[in-house]
Amino acid sequence: MIDAAASPSGPIRPKPRGLRRGVYVLPTLFTVGNIYCGFLSVERAFFGDFRIAAILIFVAALCDALDGRIARMTGSSSEFGEQYDSLCDVVSFGFTPAFLAWRWGLTDLGRWGFFAAFVFLICGSMRLARFNIMVHRVDKRFFIGLPIPAGAGVVASVIFWHPAPLEVSAGVPREWEVLWALVVVIVSFLMISTIRYRSFKDFDLKQRKSKIIVLLIAVVLAILSSEPQIALAATLTAYALSGPIARLFGRRKKPAPPSAQETNREPPS
Repeated sequence: MIDAAASPSGPIRPKPRGLRRGVYVLPTLFTVGNIYCGFLSVERAFFGDFRIAAILIFVAALCDALDGRIARMTGSSSEFGEQYDSLCDVVSFGFTPAFLAWRWGLTDLGRWGFFAAFVFLICGSMRLARFNIMVHRVDKRFFIGLPIPAGAGVVASVIFWHPAPLEVSAGVPREWEVLWALVVVIVSFLMISTIRYRSFKDFDLKQRKSKIIVLLIAVVLAILSSEPQIALAATLTAYALSGPIARLFGRRKKPAPPSAQETNREPPS
C-alpha cells in the first residue's frame, strides 16, 4: 500500500487550516473596520465633533482601499467579500457623509436640506449598485461616474477644512447653506452620471504621464504635511471636476461629422 502522505520528493505536508482561515478573515477585518469608522463618524457628527467625524470617513476609505488589495494579494477574494464590502460602503460612504453634510450645514434649510442629504444617499447607493453589475464589463482604466468614496471624500474634506457648522444662529449667511446644498446635490449627480473618471489602475512608471503623476503626488504630499485641510479639499475637488472637464474638452476636440454634400460627393476620376 502506498502511503498517501508520501511522495517521491518526500512527505506532503498539508497547509495548516488555521493559517488558511486567517488569510480569509484578514480582508474581512479591514471591511469591518470600514463600516465601524462610518458608524463611529455618525456618532461623532451627532454630538457635533465634525472634525473627527470627517477624519473617520478618510480612515474608512483607507480600510476600503486595503481590504480588496489584501484579498487579491493573499488569494482570498470571494463573492461574499465583494458583496459585504459593497454593503459596508453604503453605510460609510453613503449614509455617513449624507448625515454629516446635513448635520453640519443643512439643518437650517428644513426639509430642503434634508432632501439634499437624502439625494446624496440615494445616488451613492445607486452608484454602488451600478458598479456591482458593471465591474466586469467596463474599461478597467476608468470609473463610470464619480466613485462613492471620492464623493464622500469631497464632503468630508470641506468639513475637515472648516469644522465650524454653518448655522444662521452663529451669524453664518443663509446663502452659504444654500451653496452647500448645491455642492452636495452636484456631487450626488456626478456619482450617477456617465462621466468617466480615471481609476489609475493602469499606472505604469515607465510612461511619461505616470512620472508626471508621481511628481504631482509628491507635491500634494508635501502640501498635505503642512496644510492637510487645504490639500485634501483641493485634491478631491480637482478629481471630482476632472471628469466633467475632460468630457468638455474631449467633445471640443472631436472632428465634426461630414456633411451630406461631402458624403455624397463622388471621388475624383
